[in-house]
Amino acid sequence: MIAAGGTGGHVFPALAAAEAALDLNPAVQLSYVDSVEDFARPLVERAALPFAHLDQVRAGPLNGVSLLKRVRSIFEIAIGTVQAWILVRRRHPDALLLTGGWVGLPVALAARLHGVPSLIYLPDIEPGLAIRRLQPLAHAVACTVADSRAYFPKNARVIVTGYPIRKAMRAATREQAQIHFQLDAQRPTLLVFGGSRGARTINHALLDGLPRLLAAGLQVIHVTGSTDWEPLQKQIDGLRTQYDLGGYRAFPFLHEEMGLAMAASDLTVCRGGASALGELPAFGLPAIVVPYPYAWRYQKVNADWLAERGAALVLRDEDMADQLTDAILNLINDPTRLHSMREAARSLATPEGAASPDGARNLAQQLLEFAESRTQS
Repeated sequence: MIAAGGTGGHVFPALAAAEAALDLNPAVQLSYVDSVEDFARPLVERAALPFAHLDQVRAGPLNGVSLLKRVRSIFEIAIGTVQAWILVRRRHPDALLLTGGWVGLPVALAARLHGVPSLIYLPDIEPGLAIRRLQPLAHAVACTVADSRAYFPKNARVIVTGYPIRKAMRAATREQAQIHFQLDAQRPTLLVFGGSRGARTINHALLDGLPRLLAAGLQVIHVTGSTDWEPLQKQIDGLRTQYDLGGYRAFPFLHEEMGLAMAASDLTVCRGGASALGELPAFGLPAIVVPYPYAWRYQKVNADWLAERGAALVLRDEDMADQLTDAILNLINDPTRLHSMREAARSLATPEGAASPDGARNLAQQLLEFAESRTQS
C-alpha cells in the first residue's frame, strides 16, 4: 500500500491510517510518497512507522500562483508522472491513499495506468482544487463529514470515515496530562495553538492578554509553532520581569504530547484546519476558532460547521487583538455555555454515516478492502 502525502497538515491523517492498517493486518507493507519540496518529511520519519520506502516525485501548485509558476508546475508534474510511473511499477502497490496536495496528481495518474485502486481522503469539508482534479482518477473519496458529499458529482462514490487520529492521541487522559504538564487540577486550562508553523496573530494576541488570563486563574498551554518560537522569547522574557507566569507553559511544537494538551484543556484557541473537525470532537473540547484569512475559504467553512453545531465560537483574524482575551474570559466565566459547547463537540465525534468514531480504522478498512479486491482480481 502506498500513501501519497500532501501538505504538512495532511500528513497526520495518512500516518493515522497507516497505523490503523497495520493494526488490522500486520502483514501490510507501507510506502510513502511526497514532493521534493514537502516540509512534512520529518514528521513522517519521526512517526516511527515501518515504511518500507520513503519516495519523492516532482510536482507543483496549479492554483493561487503566477502564470510563470503554473507553467513550471505543469512541467514538474509531467516529470513527476514519469517518476511515479516508474515508482508504481517498481513497488507493485495494491492500494493508494491520497491526502491532498499536487503531489497526488502524478502518483494518481501512474496508479490509474497500472490499475491500482486509489482512495482520496478529504480532511476539510470543502475540497481544494487538487482534490477536485484527483477525484475522477480515484475509485472513491473518503471524507470527514457527510456535508462534503455536496461538493462532488452525484455519481461519485463518497464514504464518510471521520477524521483519522492516531492511537496515542486518542488514549490521552486528563489525569495523565495534568501530571505531564504539571498543572493544577483545580484551575481551568486554556490551550492555544496554530499549527506546526504557528499563527502569528494568535500568538501576539495571546501574549498581550496573558497577564489578565493568568490573573483570572487560568493555566495556559501555548504552542507557538516553530516559526515564532525564537522571536517570541523576548516578549515572554519581558512579561516574566513584570508578572508571575507560573501558570504559563510554552512550547514550539507538540507531537505525541498534543493529545495530552487537548485532554488537559477546558477551552482552546486554534485555527480552522481540518484537524479541528476530528480532534476537537474526540476530546469534547470547546473552541474559539480563528480561520486563517489567506487559505481560500476552507478554514472558514470548517469553523462555521463547528459553530453552527454549537461546538465553537468563530473569531475573525483581524479582530484578534481587540477581542481574543475578552472572548476567552467570557466563555471561561460562563460554565453553562462551556458545558453546552463541550457536549455539542462530543456529539460530533461519530459523524453521520461513519461506521465508528475511529476515523483511522474506518479509513484503513476501506484501503484494505481496495487492496484485497486488487489481489483477488
